[in-house]
Amino acid sequence: MFQNRPNRWLIGGKPNSPAGKLLLFTFSYAGGGASAYRHWHQSLPAGIDLYAVQLPGRETRFGEPTLKHFPTAVQTIAESLLPSLDRPFAFFGHSLGGLLAFEVARHLRRAKSPLPQYLFISATSAPQLQEAREETSKLPDADFIQTVQKFGGMPEEVLQHTELLQILLPILRADFSLFETYRYVEEPALDCPITVFGGLEDTETSEERLAAWNIQTTKPFRVKMFSGNHFYLHALQNLLINEIAADLHKSKN
Repeated sequence: MFQNRPNRWLIGGKPNSPAGKLLLFTFSYAGGGASAYRHWHQSLPAGIDLYAVQLPGRETRFGEPTLKHFPTAVQTIAESLLPSLDRPFAFFGHSLGGLLAFEVARHLRRAKSPLPQYLFISATSAPQLQEAREETSKLPDADFIQTVQKFGGMPEEVLQHTELLQILLPILRADFSLFETYRYVEEPALDCPITVFGGLEDTETSEERLAAWNIQTTKPFRVKMFSGNHFYLHALQNLLINEIAADLHKSKN
């Protein structure tokens, strides 16, 4: 059952889950929310509980002020997750969510807090390759929508639904602002395995740019490519979950 938690930052999990279960925290892409992972619990092995991170301003947190400054977002998310980091856990993040997952892990390390046992990154270039971005978030609506469409993240039914579009645009602008305020700072590599996933038809994120994540870990690293574009994870959900579950199983042995 995919449900609200007392912590408004988290959706999912089971209230009385056995202590031996591993927690998988998921971070969504720009414009998305926890609902992007609403079906994952059906395919995850019994030993893994899913907790989808819900950023403010969308879905169950609609109406709350959005986060627009990347360092502030990382600190706020990390502090909000701390009460739930009482057992082994892993992070999965797609696109913007991948950068957030990575930097939250590094923030936890700096704060000497519990660290993820595994980091899964999807459809985002290695952080050291992230260039300073143009202020796309401040473009007029028509130009902004055209930019978002390059990623394949604006379904036609949304474009034709004026009211829905007006709800979604402020969320997308805030998330693009997070991208624009990201600045990579060199630190020692993380002491946890990293697996990076990508879509072979993703024109924004090449396999080479995904492979460059290898310098961010001292542990095992691999890249797995799927057929599909930037949003391959929806059509190939079960294949992706199987890869994640297999890596988590191997890491415990």
